[in-house]
Amino acid sequence: MAPVNAQPGPHPLARSTGKPLWAQLRADLLRRLESGEFREVFPGEHDLVAEYHVSRHTVREALRQLRAQGLVTAQRGRLSRFTAARPLEQKVGEAYSLFRSVEEVGAIQRSVICALDQRADGVVAARLELEESTPLVYLERLRLADEEPLAVDRVWLPASVARPLLDIDFTRTSLYDELERHCAIRICGGWERIRAIVPGRGERILLDCPESTALFAIDRLGHDSDRRLVEWRQTLVRADRFTVAAAFSGDDGYRLGAPVRSF
Repeated sequence: MAPVNAQPGPHPLARSTGKPLWAQLRADLLRRLESGEFREVFPGEHDLVAEYHVSRHTVREALRQLRAQGLVTAQRGRLSRFTAARPLEQKVGEAYSLFRSVEEVGAIQRSVICALDQRADGVVAARLELEESTPLVYLERLRLADEEPLAVDRVWLPASVARPLLDIDFTRTSLYDELERHCAIRICGGWERIRAIVPGRGERILLDCPESTALFAIDRLGHDSDRRLVEWRQTLVRADRFTVAAAFSGDDGYRLGAPVRSF
């Protein structure tokens, strides 16, 4: 016989343990998420009250805690949904791919392509140490994890090396994979700056952010193996779904990294 914890569906809550019922409910909902339930539809308050034989107050507190952790979204007029089971994590000092991070937490990655074209941008060209009139490939995407808005990603690359990307469908693929596959370019290094910002109304609507949610603004300048600058990227990502992690030691300490060149 399979162990009790392996059984699907709700597990009974114990009223004599001294642990609050809402905390037990929250833990059981997380267990059910990890077992693969709720991927499509998350039960409403009435359903949870009936399933667990608890009060609506208990259910609301459990859901409030899950929302505070960024694990559940709930908005007026829309069904509640689980987001990724844990926030995406960027390790300082490692090359970072939002695409791979979404895949690693078990979420389904999809992008809505807002723009993919060739254009000139004197400011960006200067950052890439190019003439201001240099043609650039521009890609703008709304990044989704399990169909929930996660980030707005904008990237510029020299058209001389990235023009083949204009024919790529970036709905479900990684820019870096396609850059290496079609342009023989691999981002090998560079610098990145991460700062917290308060989203404007348009950004909040686009990313479906609660009013209490801040954004991380991530600027990245990337170079290839020849140290040629080939990428300028600006990403806005929901701070409730993204963390930054750094290793440290007593001998070496740790550093979050400083830009090697100014804007």
